[in-house]
Amino acid sequence: MSVKIIILFSLLLSINTAFSQNDSIDIKLQKISAEKDDNTRIDLINNLFLNTSESNPVLDMENAQKLLLQSQKNKDKTAEAMALTEIAYDYRALGNTPKSVEYNLKANALAQETGNEKLTAYVNINLAQNYYDQANYTKAISLYLSAAETGIKINDFVLQIWGYGNLCPMYMETNKSDSALMYAQKEYELCMRFHYFDYLSYALKDMGSIQAKLGNSSLAVSYFNMAIQEGIKIKSSKQINYAYTALAQYFHDINQNDSSIVYAKKAIDVVQNAAFFDLIIKPAKLLLDIYRNSNIDSAFKYSEMFRIANDSLFSIKTIQQTQMMTFEDDLRQKELVLEKTKTEEQRKQNIQYALITLGIITFIILFLLLSRSFITNTKLIEFLGVMALLIVFEFLNLLLHPFLEGVTNHTPVFMLLALVCVAALLVPLHHRAEKWSTAKLIEKNKKIRLANAKKTIEKLEDNTVNK
Repeated sequence: MSVKIIILFSLLLSINTAFSQNDSIDIKLQKISAEKDDNTRIDLINNLFLNTSESNPVLDMENAQKLLLQSQKNKDKTAEAMALTEIAYDYRALGNTPKSVEYNLKANALAQETGNEKLTAYVNINLAQNYYDQANYTKAISLYLSAAETGIKINDFVLQIWGYGNLCPMYMETNKSDSALMYAQKEYELCMRFHYFDYLSYALKDMGSIQAKLGNSSLAVSYFNMAIQEGIKIKSSKQINYAYTALAQYFHDINQNDSSIVYAKKAIDVVQNAAFFDLIIKPAKLLLDIYRNSNIDSAFKYSEMFRIANDSLFSIKTIQQTQMMTFEDDLRQKELVLEKTKTEEQRKQNIQYALITLGIITFIILFLLLSRSFITNTKLIEFLGVMALLIVFEFLNLLLHPFLEGVTNHTPVFMLLALVCVAALLVPLHHRAEKWSTAKLIEKNKKIRLANAKKTIEKLEDNTVNK
């Protein structure tokens, strides 16, 4: 019961932390919005998710959704793709692989549309994790390598570290220790060269796991211990737990169960009062296996701990996924408002275009009707009149559309009837205007012809007198 209370307390603490971080998140979003350089904006976005992506996927998704709405409003495809791929990362953390793939594919399409190599590489790393989950190692390796190569090309060491770091455990699982060692060494060297100590513990843990698999016992233990120390330096209970768990598993594999018990218990202790409640499961399961045939009381204790952690993980994930459903609905509502605003702006723009076009055609018709120097064909006036009628109809349609939607409740039949009524009013008016303009045109043409005839007669008379 105490474990469950601690877990629930940790959840409440994370929620409280979420509220306290709102101000800083808003400031970061403002900086992202103000930054004009795409690559610098990507770095700022990575910094936005640095503290939440590994500790609180629900809060991380909430921040990503804020970024998504801001980017859509600003028509910033780079930030939008980063927000989408972060949402995909959080879905994967909560076990919803289909949603993760869906959002990563959207992000990938946007990234390719921008043509930004750095953006595409970051999206590819998250997309590669989806392929890794599906055991499509060939595709995953290709994407990780591509991201790392892009990191080399544009001098982005984080891309290189993330690319190589993800390749290492993949090659471990496929029993390619040489390749795993090569990429683990690259990851370690980059972390040291650029002082990127936030991920150094992971690199050292990977090096330890590889050396353990190669049978280099003292080297493996040394790397595991260094990983623990790096985790302690940056105060990451998660990284310390990973290193302790890996060390406990190694001692269990070589039948040194006394040492395995010590480090498995440390792995549990370091996260028991933290938010990473799910990290209790692996060391608790390891202790259960060790004590199963030797100490019934201890076996029962860790069996209960394992069960409670599993139950709590299921409960918390259910809560998190429920929260995310509300976040999704909230996001959908905000997207609808944004879409409605865009539609309204487009409608106003179309009304302006219709008025400009109508003004131009009206000016041409009036010019042809009132000009005293051109003889105009009535067919041209009829054609321009029809064009003006169509534009006026479209203008009225755009102007009255929101009103008609409200009155007819979006019913297609009633909308059609309303537009027919508008047309029924316009057509007689058009006929009258056409009749007036035709009569005016004929009268104007007669005057021009008569004036031209008079000029011709006067010229002939002048020529006769001169002769």
